[in-house]
Amino acid sequence: MNVATGRSGLRHDVVKLGEVELELFEGGSGQPLLFLHGGNGPRPDAPFLASLCEEFRVIAPTHPGFGASSLPFWLDSIDDFAHIHLELINRLGLSDVVLVGHSIGGWTAAELATKTTSSIDRVVLIAPVGIKVGPVDRLDIPDIFAMPQQELQRLLYVEPEKWQLDPAKLSDQELLAIARNRQTLALITWEPYMHNPKLKHRLHRVDRPTLLVRGALDGLVSHEYAAAYAGLIPGARLETVAAAAHSPHLEQPERFVEIVRRFAGR
Repeated sequence: MNVATGRSGLRHDVVKLGEVELELFEGGSGQPLLFLHGGNGPRPDAPFLASLCEEFRVIAPTHPGFGASSLPFWLDSIDDFAHIHLELINRLGLSDVVLVGHSIGGWTAAELATKTTSSIDRVVLIAPVGIKVGPVDRLDIPDIFAMPQQELQRLLYVEPEKWQLDPAKLSDQELLAIARNRQTLALITWEPYMHNPKLKHRLHRVDRPTLLVRGALDGLVSHEYAAAYAGLIPGARLETVAAAAHSPHLEQPERFVEIVRRFAGR
């Protein structure tokens, strides 16, 4: 494990898990909170992570194939991600974990929780994907690979211009990471698109308190989809965040952190 401190104040590690070199950001102390990022990649400088560090020991790994994490040739599914993060929990000796995942990270968290919850205290799924609930001839999640980036940004954020990156201001390393993130996202979500056909039949196994969080203006995950997701997990409930779209933790960080704090019994 190599340790450094990034601009965010979070420690930056690289953990070797079998054939995978997993990038890891960590900070704070207290009850462990494992945050699994969405398809745009890790955001270690995001304010919500710094706020969560005030009350939790935050562990934010980068999925294989994203950021600086390696991607072995055999690793090609969200189910693989779930196994990697389970191994990380065991390697770090974590227990009583607040498991939080966004979008494909929420899908990963859901897959993980259907396998075992022995180390999990509760689960927070932010705009999760991963199930199929609508007709077979219609996508539940819009095809993000078939639309212009500007159109996608309007589905992801209430104020898309605020979150639009200027390629001219990015380093070669940052541009490479963005391209790599998108390539890996396509690899793991394309076929079948944005879901595991078996997951909805396994969600009844999640036996920890579960909260789904959705931005009221989310253009990717509809209210009906999120409600159906919650309905498949025993006792789960759905909370909506106003003035937010697909990333309420980024767009409304104070509100999101308060939701997590309250749900965790702080």
